[in-house]
Amino acid sequence: MFDNAETRERVILVAVNTGDEAETRDSLNELKALAETAGVETVTMVLQNRENPDPGTYIGKGKIEEIAGMLEMLQADAIITDDELSPAQMNNLAEELNCRVYDRTMLILDIFAQRARTSEGKIQVELAQLRYRQQHLVGMRSYLSRLGGGIGTRGPGEKKLEIDRRLIAERISALRAELKKVEEHREVLRQGRKKTNIKTAAIVGYTNAGKSTLLNTLTNAGVLEEDALFATLDPTTRLLSLPEGGQILLTDTVGFIRKLPHTLIDAFHSTLEEAALADYIIHVADASSPHLEQQMQVVYQTLHELDADRKKIITLFNKQDMVSPGVHMHDHHADYVIPVSAKFGDGLDFLRQILEKIIREDQIHIERTFSYGDAGKIALIRQSGTLLEEKYLPEGIRIEAYVPQEIYGKL
Repeated sequence: MFDNAETRERVILVAVNTGDEAETRDSLNELKALAETAGVETVTMVLQNRENPDPGTYIGKGKIEEIAGMLEMLQADAIITDDELSPAQMNNLAEELNCRVYDRTMLILDIFAQRARTSEGKIQVELAQLRYRQQHLVGMRSYLSRLGGGIGTRGPGEKKLEIDRRLIAERISALRAELKKVEEHREVLRQGRKKTNIKTAAIVGYTNAGKSTLLNTLTNAGVLEEDALFATLDPTTRLLSLPEGGQILLTDTVGFIRKLPHTLIDAFHSTLEEAALADYIIHVADASSPHLEQQMQVVYQTLHELDADRKKIITLFNKQDMVSPGVHMHDHHADYVIPVSAKFGDGLDFLRQILEKIIREDQIHIERTFSYGDAGKIALIRQSGTLLEEKYLPEGIRIEAYVPQEIYGKL
């Protein structure tokens, strides 16, 4: 949050467990990683077992008193809850504890505000922040007066926007208009790609699974790689040449995470749409993570929400350099499973072969002799298909190739 580590905000993380305690602790540990990514220091973590979160204060009265003592003893500045709070819960907790109160959604939005680089990313983040505020207006006015610098003040917070329904609605409308122009430009690019008949694959996965490293290793894309959650937000598309002459476009996408706020899913719809509109899905999973199964479940749940889970899926169990030998992993959702190390390139040659194979499954194999007057058709094959063999004979040009169904009729 602050560049100077000595002035970092000190926080207590708080979660309510209503069922599976191990899963709640995993989520709380992930919240700690998110806090570190945002630049704040976690001084301790608190978990309360309850049938349901308290509707007024999220945690019970006894736990509030316990945390109040911790805040003073540990010299903490704020608490962050692992669930999204209602405006009343946020306001009541702030009053009871006399400190700043954030929730998981505010923390993720703050990280996105820090990480957005392109104009599209910044528009999407601000839109998500404003929609969050719009949904939490009741009871927030007195709470927000407590905020100085810190979580929740980046993005539109820096512009000192009043918490007013009309002003927020007007700003949201303006941002949507800006975003629509960006989406129209993205659609023009997509249509341009379609004309080349080159297949596309979206690289998806849990945040920090190694998607950007994969794209960089395969295509020298130059995308930021960092051992942090949500290191990159903005999608990058690069062309990958395959072993036997085929080509495919690879698009990196924003990482998924459990309890991903719906305001973000809605705001980043045009970015996440890359997965919905791609021909294939490359699912990168962190094989070294102790929470691998839960992370894969989150990815498939998100893909289902995007209606992108019925495509051919290649799952890459990444970070094999950090996994004990002989460990075999399975993914019943995937058509192909490949153990890889994106960092060192292990298994990526096999990935290229599989990509070529599935592209060919959607193409038509032809062996034909074209007259020299039809040589332009061979140029079309080179551009959109895979030319396996080309022989110049007295009667014409003999070729063997795989061609997309879209151009077969033009030959």
